[in-house]
Amino acid sequence: MEDSHRSIEKLLASSKPEEIRQGLKLAKSEIARVGISEAKSLFEIVSTIFHIDPLDRPDLLPVLDEAISLVVSFGKWIIPFLVEQLDAGDIKAQMAVAQALGRIGDEAIEPLIAAYESSSDPARRSFVLYALGKIKSPNVTKAARLALEAAQSYDLELRDTAARAIGKFAESIPPSQLTGEVRKGFIKELQSNLANPNPGIRAKAMRSLGKLAKYGHLTTDERQRVRTTCLIILGREENYEWDRAYVVRKEAEEALAYVIDG
Repeated sequence: MEDSHRSIEKLLASSKPEEIRQGLKLAKSEIARVGISEAKSLFEIVSTIFHIDPLDRPDLLPVLDEAISLVVSFGKWIIPFLVEQLDAGDIKAQMAVAQALGRIGDEAIEPLIAAYESSSDPARRSFVLYALGKIKSPNVTKAARLALEAAQSYDLELRDTAARAIGKFAESIPPSQLTGEVRKGFIKELQSNLANPNPGIRAKAMRSLGKLAKYGHLTTDERQRVRTTCLIILGREENYEWDRAYVVRKEAEEALAYVIDG
């Protein structure tokens, strides 16, 4: 086993896609041989690939995706180890871990909620919320209160992540399962964050309001109000000054398409 692990580790440390892919193939065979329950050490080796910088090495993106898929195939027992790695301190690895948790799906929701509630660190909470936004399941409604809380945070990164997460939740939760109280809370917090001095937060809030409209979460009156908000941001309403940040105007233009008939 030690020889196999050393071979895998050497191949995965390569800068050549074909050698990394060979290492992943060997890791998969080794997992099949020793069994999932004995594969923690292999997970630690494979997860080193999560530190790949896809901006620096776009050619390694397919390999990174294969590594994420392999980790997901480990099953739910790997969830605590993935959640622990959200503290990795490397944003590239944290984003890859979030993708893996997202692909695992429902079984990762409760552990992520527990991780959020057990931490007071805004950076960790941001990545937990980011990971929850990656889960495509109606059951992420369980995490709605976390997003509402985070949308009011003094920490800009956590607030930014919350504004984004609300839109991701809107994609996954059917209108019939988004309760009136939570739905109204989403709208209230997003509208409030449109007044935030940070243009990134305003842009995320605008995008998420558009998603609430796109996925059927707004009443006719709410759609009309969002439409008016978009027009104000775009400078098409008299007596109002447009938003000076292009990124916010861009999101408003896209959101307007979903409320134009509101």
